[in-house]
Amino acid sequence: MENYDVIVVGAGLAGLQTARLLGERGFRILLVDRKASLDQSIHTTGIFVRRTLEDFALPEDCLGPPVRHVRLYSPARRSMDLTSPHDEFRVGRIGLLYLRFLNQAIRAGVEWMPATRYVEQIKTKDGLVVRLAGQSFARWVRARYIVGADGATSRVSCDLGLEGNREWIVGVEEVLEGVPLEGPPRFHCFLDPRLAPGYLAWLVHDGEEVHLGVGGYPSRFDPLGALRDFRLSVAGIVDLGEAKLIERRGGSIPVGGVLQHIANERGLLIGDAAGAVSPLTAGGLDPCLRLSTFAARVIGDYLETGDAGALAAYSGELFRTRFISRLWMRRMIAAAQTPALVELGCALLRMPLLNSLAWHVFFGRGSFPDIDLHLAPEPVMSSG
Repeated sequence: MENYDVIVVGAGLAGLQTARLLGERGFRILLVDRKASLDQSIHTTGIFVRRTLEDFALPEDCLGPPVRHVRLYSPARRSMDLTSPHDEFRVGRIGLLYLRFLNQAIRAGVEWMPATRYVEQIKTKDGLVVRLAGQSFARWVRARYIVGADGATSRVSCDLGLEGNREWIVGVEEVLEGVPLEGPPRFHCFLDPRLAPGYLAWLVHDGEEVHLGVGGYPSRFDPLGALRDFRLSVAGIVDLGEAKLIERRGGSIPVGGVLQHIANERGLLIGDAAGAVSPLTAGGLDPCLRLSTFAARVIGDYLETGDAGALAAYSGELFRTRFISRLWMRRMIAAAQTPALVELGCALLRMPLLNSLAWHVFFGRGSFPDIDLHLAPEPVMSSG
């Protein structure tokens, strides 16, 4: 049986970041994922906000052109334009980005095991024995610690006795190319409970790709049917006549805020498994990178010192206090189930007093609580 310091289950952005940082500290890391290739079956839209782009060195060729303009539509398609003086959004070419992050992790000494699923764990006096399985094999390995980066319905969380997500929305989108762009790159957001109950429909056109999607509470709508209806309804906004479908994505997005209990002496949770997603906007990439960076530091300190007190800083209860206002706003959005009520809310947002609130939601810097990450400028990842 091989021995590792840490097993990271799940090679999304959070798992890749944590594995790489721990590898760079000299720990022996095993990274496993169910997928044979990380550029397949992508679930995230991949929209990075300015705060992330300023604090993390993402490779330029993995990012689309900057977007500064947002157009918000009411159920009756009355629109409101918001413009920032800064480059606020860039859509990541996520498949390429995952492969680049993986390459960096392997260079840092991380062992990569694709097409492998986590099955179970057994606690021993020296740590854990973890069972992994692939299509034609089963394998037991020893580890001192385990990280659950395995999504909103984390199996690792359950086996660690940690908290699980209880509230989520479902999103589905199409990535298209060959769509002519009129005007500057723009993020179109549609508030319409008939198409996207409890969330929104979106169309992001950065001049290279178009991301067209819907999201909402799964008990209230048919995602694929809503996506079809939405695509037909935007014919007057963009010309999709010659659009070529690159891929279709979908998945569950936790919106209940960071979970309270996300770590113990056997393992911890990161990314969607920890509920590290903004309850209001459902943005998860910035929280993902921040929390996983912090997790790598906490795990490293714990393994080096053996002091369980090092884990106390990794507390969802501490993070969650910063989400109170967003959690209340999430409840308000969930309760707005009629187009008339949403139409009224959109009309209020067009008033000068509340227009700044809309501006703050889209362009603010509060996607995740500030953590003392000691972020140093990271070298931009090469194309190799």
